[in-house]
Order: sequence, then C-alpha cells, then structure tokens
Amino acid sequence: MAEMVLMPQKGVSDESAVLAQWLVKEGDTVKKDQPLFTQETGKSSYECESPADGVVLKFFVQEGEEVNVGVPICAIGQPGEKVEAPTAAADAAPAAAEEAPAAAAAPVAAAPAAAATVSADGFKASPRAKMLAEETGVDVKLATPTGPDGRVIERDVKTLLKNGVPEQAAAPVAAAAAPAAPAAAYEDKPLPKIRKVIAENMHKSLSEMAQLTLNRTFDATAIMEYRKLAKASKGMGVEDLTLNDFILYAVSRTLPEFPDLNAHFLGDKMRYFNGVQLGVAVDTPRGLLVPVIANADKMSLVEISKAVKEKAAQCKDGSIPASELTGGSFTVSNLGAAGIESFTPVINPPQTGILGVDTFTLRAKEVNGEIKYYKAMGLSLTFDHRALDGAPAANFLKALAEKLENFSLLLAK
Repeated sequence: MAEMVLMPQKGVSDESAVLAQWLVKEGDTVKKDQPLFTQETGKSSYECESPADGVVLKFFVQEGEEVNVGVPICAIGQPGEKVEAPTAAADAAPAAAEEAPAAAAAPVAAAPAAAATVSADGFKASPRAKMLAEETGVDVKLATPTGPDGRVIERDVKTLLKNGVPEQAAAPVAAAAAPAAPAAAYEDKPLPKIRKVIAENMHKSLSEMAQLTLNRTFDATAIMEYRKLAKASKGMGVEDLTLNDFILYAVSRTLPEFPDLNAHFLGDKMRYFNGVQLGVAVDTPRGLLVPVIANADKMSLVEISKAVKEKAAQCKDGSIPASELTGGSFTVSNLGAAGIESFTPVINPPQTGILGVDTFTLRAKEVNGEIKYYKAMGLSLTFDHRALDGAPAANFLKALAEKLENFSLLLAK
C-alpha cells in the first residue's frame, strides 16, 4: 500500500510551511532518507527525506504552495500502484489568520489551495517570494514566475536578483493620459509568520511574568585592551574575537554561580540546568532569532566566538536547524552597536533572565587622589521576580562586572 508523505513540522510553533522545491520527479525511484523536497518556514529552510523505499507515485502539492503541517504532499509506493489524491483539497491551505466581518466586503471566491497573495490584477506570489522582495527592495512583479498557475515563488526572486533587475517598462501612452488616481494614505500588509511568532512570545512574556530590570556599568578598559592585543596578533586564531565574545564568555562563567538565572520557571517548579545553554539574540531580515550555544560553560573563548559567528550566519541565510533555536537557559541581547545606553530586554519564556549589553559611556573615577576618565559599558539584566529576588539578581551583575574588569585573570582560570 502506498505511503503518504506528510508535510513535517520542524518547529514547535510552525503550523504550515512552503514546499519550495521538489528534488525528485513523479516516477523516480527513491531510497529511504533520500532528500525529496525543500521546505521553508518563517525561520529556516530544510531538506526533507523520504520515509521509505519506493517510487514517487504522485505529487499532491506543487512548488511554491504553502500547506498545513501533517497534510499529504506526495505518495510513495510500488511501480504502477494506483493512488488517489486527498479528498479534502481545502486541507492543503492554511486557515486564514482571521475572518473579516461579513459587512466589511462583498463575498469573494474561495481562495486557491496555495497560500499565495493575489493582487487585483491577478498577479500571484508566494509569501516567501514577497518577503524576499521586500527585504531586498525589488518589485516582485519583475520576477519571471515558475511556480504553479503562474505564481512567483522565492527562487524566481533570487533569479531576478542574480541576473539583475531590469528597468520597469514605461506605461502605455493611453494610460499616461488618464487622470492619476489619488495616492493611498496607507498600505496594509499581512504580518510574516515569524513576526507573528515573535509577537505572541513577547506578549506572553510580558503578560505572564513579573519582570524587573537592573542596570549598571563596568570599567571596560580590560576587555578593550585584550581586544586590541588579540586584533594585533598574527596567526594565533584570535584576531576575530569581539567584545561581545568576551561578554558571552564571562556570562557563561558567571551563570553557574547563580542557578536561579540558569533555569526555567515552570509554574509549580524550577528546572535547573547542569550546563549553560546560552541563547544569543540575532537580528535577521526575517526578524529576531535566538540560536543556542550548548554547554557554553565548557567551551573556550575561541570556541564560543566561532560558534556565535556560525550560528548568526545560519540565522541570516535561513539555514539554521529549528532544534538549535530552542532549549536555551539564559539569553544575551547586544544593542551596544546601535548606541543604546540602557534598555529593558524582554525575557524569552520560560527562561528566568536575559542580559542586555549596552554601548560605551565616558565615566570618571578617583584614582590616587586624581580624577581619571574611563570607558564604561552598560549591562541591563531583566529577571523574573517569581523565580528570584532582587539581591541575587544584583549580585549576578556585580560578579559579571568583576569578571569583565579582570578579564585576563578570568581567562587564567
């Protein structure tokens, strides 16, 4: 009996995904675990494998279509075996985020199975194609469609960018003579899936937690001098170390001393982690992602630096596995490069804390009776007051600052 291949769920919050590209054709013989197609979610893209040996009997979903997870997308069986398409065609399209009130507009025809945006002139584009076009500033209508039913899909926008964006054709003379329509006062755009996930998580965080933020600065002289020394070194593999790497390293060595911040608050219990599963906030064109550096407290400074750069690159190109975006025990978010002197980072539940890293400010202190100026860096710790009190949270910041102010000694341990 033929085996139905279902659209897999890669992330716990993913309700649907786009079938970006088939890697096989109908009639092909495939082996178990052979890649069948690529799947795109709001966060990443993945290759999905065949669950069995056999022949690809029939495709139920075409390239560029967005379908709910768990929906049959193809059948694999024996040569010549007959297979019927799923009866509920409507199951192949994700449900609308919300229904418009009946009085808001006249009745329209049912949406096609693919969750593509259709403009008034009949132009169709997949959500991923529109997102990429918006991120790169090109007109999605200039792409040559290769998707089903003349739909522009993401690879078409990539081809457009690769081959160069042509100048738009001039409007017909007759059209130019017509009176110009008044410009719209605004434009409504649907939220990308990843933005919806971020919005839900942030709202849940602020509505369910007792969050409080503590701010302090530390003398950044030591880490600045070490950064200068590392940058000047040749052939030692430390030239690319950054100040953020130093912060992450110091955090990984401080958290074990404060288990309530290296934990999850689960309502009626606390989950304490044996190692530091360090989340690092990464800004991407698709939104904020937080990859996790597993067991960062067991890693060297150079290993942490390499891991952060690798995961950040994967986040930005959409290739990071969903499994590496979950399971963090504590998060660090750095806005110092944007010149932010102090902010209130929002905890990623069920974690109990998040550290915000701020920019430099010039401070003065008395040294041997003289006023000395130094560069200070700000730290903003938001913690869940249900899980710990203000004193241990303040002590965490104090211990972290002391490690950063004596960074060479920290490395010697």
